[in-house]
Amino acid sequence: MRRINLLISKVCTVSNKHSAFPLKHTVHAISLACVAMGIPKLAQAADASTDTTPVLPPIQVVGTTPLPGSGVPVDKVPGNVQVFSGNDVTDQGKSNIADFLEQDANGVNISQAQGNPYQADISFRGFTASPVLGTPQGLSVFMDGVRINEPFGDIVNWDLIPPGAISSIQLMPGSNPVFGLNTLGGALAINTKDGVHNPGGQIDVSGGSFGRKTAQLQLGGSNGTVDYFVAANASNDDGWAAHNASRVRQFFGKLGWSGETTSLHLITNLADNTLNGTQTIPLSFSNDIRQAYTWPDTNINRLSFFNLEGSHFINDTLTLDGNVYYRKYHNENVSSNVNNDFGEIDPDTGLPNTIPANNTRSLIDQEGYGGTLQLTAKGHLAGQPNQLVLGGSADIGRAPFSQFSQDATFTDDRGTIPLDDYTQVTDALTRNRYEGLFVSDSFDFAPRWTLTASGRFNYAKIDIDDLSGSQPLLNGSHSYSRFNPAIGINFSPVEKSTLYATYSEGMRAPTAIELACADPDSPCSLPNDFLADPDLKMIVSHTYETGARGHYGSNTTWSIALYRTDLDNDIGFVSSGGTAINSGYFQNIGKTRRQGLELAGSTTVGPFSFNAAYSYIDATYLSSFTENSPSNSSADANGAIQVNSGNHIPGIPRQTLKLGVDYHFATQWEVAASGILRSDVFARGDENNQDIHGTVPGYAVLNLDMHYRPTRSLDVYLLVDNVFNRQYANFGVLGANAFTGPGNGFDGANSVNEQFRGYGAPRGVWVGMNYNFAL
Repeated sequence: MRRINLLISKVCTVSNKHSAFPLKHTVHAISLACVAMGIPKLAQAADASTDTTPVLPPIQVVGTTPLPGSGVPVDKVPGNVQVFSGNDVTDQGKSNIADFLEQDANGVNISQAQGNPYQADISFRGFTASPVLGTPQGLSVFMDGVRINEPFGDIVNWDLIPPGAISSIQLMPGSNPVFGLNTLGGALAINTKDGVHNPGGQIDVSGGSFGRKTAQLQLGGSNGTVDYFVAANASNDDGWAAHNASRVRQFFGKLGWSGETTSLHLITNLADNTLNGTQTIPLSFSNDIRQAYTWPDTNINRLSFFNLEGSHFINDTLTLDGNVYYRKYHNENVSSNVNNDFGEIDPDTGLPNTIPANNTRSLIDQEGYGGTLQLTAKGHLAGQPNQLVLGGSADIGRAPFSQFSQDATFTDDRGTIPLDDYTQVTDALTRNRYEGLFVSDSFDFAPRWTLTASGRFNYAKIDIDDLSGSQPLLNGSHSYSRFNPAIGINFSPVEKSTLYATYSEGMRAPTAIELACADPDSPCSLPNDFLADPDLKMIVSHTYETGARGHYGSNTTWSIALYRTDLDNDIGFVSSGGTAINSGYFQNIGKTRRQGLELAGSTTVGPFSFNAAYSYIDATYLSSFTENSPSNSSADANGAIQVNSGNHIPGIPRQTLKLGVDYHFATQWEVAASGILRSDVFARGDENNQDIHGTVPGYAVLNLDMHYRPTRSLDVYLLVDNVFNRQYANFGVLGANAFTGPGNGFDGANSVNEQFRGYGAPRGVWVGMNYNFAL
């Protein structure tokens, strides 16, 4: 019976976000699973009930901790949680998770600072999870209970996650302390498929614009005791712009065993990707957004990730869940740059520096390991239902980092030609140790009322060692600790509707990147330079949220949320200016605030399905500080700008509207359209909101997809992104354009301050075929 309860919980958890999945389908799914598990009598009983069971929406269960297995019904969660199924991801044919979240998740925006579709920054409520070293990371991300914010810089490499392996995505808002470090604005939990719930095979092939060719394979099965699932993805993309091609290779495997009271899964995730970017380009280049500012800029990412997860039913009320993992990540980065010292007088020769460019090469060989253990107790307290979760986790990382530099010159199209060999400039070792103890309790203290309380004690230790012997200022050890609480309450005044209010706190420790680049007298160049490690304070978040959600009938859902998150000791990258637009240092800049409103709804009317999501984000500085931003037109003679309380934080759009319609105009045909409308943003470097170039304009983009299904096994589809071929930018930064000569050639002596922009892709069209088969 314990196995049956676990199965039912899993089936209910994998729920369509539109919440219109009939209960009779759920019962039928349980029936099929029972057959696979060798329980024919229960399967027969389930099938017998399908004819008489009324059509009702299922109870959607939401995980309240990073580990899969523990959860509560969504109407008892005090937050505007969003859940998406794996089918939501695959049906849209998105090549990466960032594009999917931008289109479907309320409050989510992406920006293309790197110029590669697999390296987008994902922002939720004004907090970021980014693959770019040095970007302040305000979201925690988990895959099957493992924190995948990399130990080195807390970055998130979205290209390492194969979309075909995703079973569900849960976006938890606020500073939920149970999810640990970096959960300032929210947590993203990704759960993967298994052979029990995903039997059979699937082949998906597609191709089209920008030379993109993709082949995906999925295989899964179960004999009742042992199950397996495999997903593989190979994609080649020439890129929509010059020099931003991608080569992606991803593999995912899961092998499971289930006994009467115990289940185990061994998970493997491998990747070998080569991603080229184009950087941002100045406005004066906007007549041809496909050109690169400088090139090459290449990231090679390799991953070997192993995770053993298990669950054991101690008795009818106690469940023990846990995992242990090992993660090895290798990154090789080559970046082309304008020489910061061009034109400066060499003190040894007394002559000006005439080297126009340099290349930097960095290597990261990171190892991470750790685990989580939690005990879930379901029972009664004072005669009322209660669920208590106790747990602890440890994440340990070790990352040797080395950087090399070489002088170079530019070609006519701003590619770099080396003038000498690479010389090592940094050789460092960083070590991270993150530990936590957490508790979460959900108590139905009265009919229609639920009280949720949670807390976590976090300890973080970051060590940096100089291995070269030439940079002793790098050596240092930093530790941070804090207990973060949360409390929330839910009330269901009528059936299918919920009101909630919550308060939560979270924290983020400074990363090794920030600590090693915190000296204003020694600015560094992102994403690589290590120079010194002055201490920084940890960031503490305080989130207030209230809202409501519910169903109207069986086909309509709605939600509304109001929130405010205040940060103490926020960390910002303060630009040092010059011709290097990414040069500067990190510092605590005081208090900042993100507050806003989220509205969402969906409904089905005959063959039409409609959904809409609106978010308003007011992101401001609450403290005043002086920033060095000489490319800002309002800067003083020393290149400084004054940022005041009330100035808007760059890069965060105030308003975003997402609309979607799906039309089944025939039994075998389906057409879907989705639109994104986003307001303007301030560019980085314009923290005082006074630069003469103004904001990066808002935009509207329409996407289409069409499906023809001649049989239940075959789906032939057409995808069209940016239907009207709009030229738009979703990222901006201020800098000095050194290519002001004829034909945008190098002229470092006559650099011009401009706004640089990261552009979205032009219109793209792809056709594909998805075929499902039994094994």
